[in-house]
Amino acid sequence: MKLEKNIQLIAKEVLKQESETLLNLTKYIDDSFSACVETILQSPGRLVVTGVGKSAIIGQKIVATLNSTGTPALFMHAADAIHGDLGMIRNDDIVMAVSRSGNTSEIKVLIPLLKRTEVKLIAMVSEKDSYLGKHADFILHAYAPQEADPLGLAPTTSTTAALALGDALAICLLEVRGFTQQDFARYHPGGALGKKLYLKVCDLISANALPVVSPEAHLDQIILEISSRRLGATAVAGEDGKLAGIITDGDLRRMLNHFSKTALFHLKACDIMTVRPVTITRDAYAVEALRLMQQKSITQLVVISNEDKPEGFIHLHDLIREGIV
Repeated sequence: MKLEKNIQLIAKEVLKQESETLLNLTKYIDDSFSACVETILQSPGRLVVTGVGKSAIIGQKIVATLNSTGTPALFMHAADAIHGDLGMIRNDDIVMAVSRSGNTSEIKVLIPLLKRTEVKLIAMVSEKDSYLGKHADFILHAYAPQEADPLGLAPTTSTTAALALGDALAICLLEVRGFTQQDFARYHPGGALGKKLYLKVCDLISANALPVVSPEAHLDQIILEISSRRLGATAVAGEDGKLAGIITDGDLRRMLNHFSKTALFHLKACDIMTVRPVTITRDAYAVEALRLMQQKSITQLVVISNEDKPEGFIHLHDLIREGIV
């Protein structure tokens, strides 16, 4: 029990120390940070992120976030740069070097080579007075006073600070650039996330038949239409083709408890349909259909055209099948 308690205290102390470091970073969001964002926005080139060790791993994540949010970026390992990878850098690119100390041997070799070109250099560094900090055009101050491990050696707090500052940079660029949900969908077409952003109702109703009856249809016609189409409901449309109501198999079951057998033979669609049902247009996003179903506690919606004519049904099962739910 004592050992378990010590483990929990150690974990809590690590999280406390890292969270305090992140909160402290807000002090270093200054004019240099703003100038860095503006320079990247105005650049016709890409942001090339470099680093070594754990900083290289953080740099790769920053590159992935930038690319997915509309800022062209690529990663170049600092050790590989001096063995040919410098060739990937163009004159209109910007280089961002990620390093805690700013004094690693690879960085010291790389910086003079970069200075021979026309590229701007951003330093994401904890030590501003380091070799990297002194030679950079812009500084993103990822200050981490100490690491979380008791030896103060393992990159922990410093990499967390750099990662968070990279996120701040990417989101600032996203917002200032006016990056939209539609833009995001273009870069994330795969998986449930992408489908939520681009999949529309019209993409789902093509496989569904359109059950529809007239307001004068009798019970046998209604049952036949619902059963043959296997959607558990039918739309009711008037002579003008516009939606008048909807009848579900649940409506039929409830109706059987309220009418005698004799009365059932005289019922028409207009007598049992739900008037003004919840509908959705074909151009609406599928995620909006899900929101409506959840809000109204229903499992399907009638899809209508701009002229209020029924075009099909979208069912909760359609959304589950596509991974929207």
